[in-house]
Amino acid sequence: MRERRGVEEFSVSFLDVICCGFGAIILLLMLTKTFQPEVLEVSSVDLTEQVQQREAALFEVRGKISELRRQIQLENKDLQSKLEELAQLQTQLTNVLGRFENLAEAEQEISLENQQLASARQSLTDEMERLLGLDFRRDSGLVGGISVDSEYIIFVIDTSGSMQSAAWGQAVQKVSETLAIYPNVKGIQVMNDMGDYMFPSYSRRWLEDSPSRRSSIVTTLRAWAPFSNSSPVEGIEEAVATFYDPEKRISIYVFGDDYTGNSIEEVVEAVDRINLADESGRRRVRIHAVGFPVFLDRPNARTFRYAALMRELAYRNDGTFVGLTQYQ
Repeated sequence: MRERRGVEEFSVSFLDVICCGFGAIILLLMLTKTFQPEVLEVSSVDLTEQVQQREAALFEVRGKISELRRQIQLENKDLQSKLEELAQLQTQLTNVLGRFENLAEAEQEISLENQQLASARQSLTDEMERLLGLDFRRDSGLVGGISVDSEYIIFVIDTSGSMQSAAWGQAVQKVSETLAIYPNVKGIQVMNDMGDYMFPSYSRRWLEDSPSRRSSIVTTLRAWAPFSNSSPVEGIEEAVATFYDPEKRISIYVFGDDYTGNSIEEVVEAVDRINLADESGRRRVRIHAVGFPVFLDRPNARTFRYAALMRELAYRNDGTFVGLTQYQ
């Protein structure tokens, strides 16, 4: 028998496997090798300028924000100052209103005293007639130069801008004083120089006299401002033509500061035609007038025409013209 040959520890197949393993490891190392980054494509756009512009814009916005903050602080300080001034003005207004209320109360007391004096004057007249006889006549029937023997009174008041801005408070006072010298009348009416009535629901008829009515007239007059053409002609003609009555004693009080019309003679003749005289030659409607010194420091033709017109109307219609020389 032949002897078997000994088995070799390493064969060709084993060596092949080892070589393949080493080859695979080398291949893996080659594939995983790190390389420096390479620029694949160079950009043609330079963003440096855009970045600088954005930074400049950011700085500008921050500057505007700081400026706005400063403005807000200044406005807050100014607002605080204004609020303090407003508080001071409010305090002053409160003080003025308090003084005004005291003056109004004093004025009301004076008005009441004037009414009482006028009532006493009328009572005294009645008593004098009883004691001295019906033929007795006082030397003067005037109060402040104005006759107060009428039973009905009409106010024709210029409501123009010049009167409203410069003499309205004085006009309200004069209306109140005029009412005070007539403690008892049978009728009252108020209209402006255009013939517009203060109380339209009572147009062309008498207002019944009462303390509440008088108070309402004065209160309404303070804020009454209908349109006016600065000419009392329309109001006078409306008052005389509407309320003329041969059986009534009527007085018209015209308050104004100027006359925009041209002809004085035409107005006087027109009033003469409607304000007829009685058998004794006395006009049934007296026309009194008060001129307010709105243009006293800068007189003009309209001021002179008003004075001339009202003096002539008062003279022809048994009335009195009073020209005020100062504000009271």
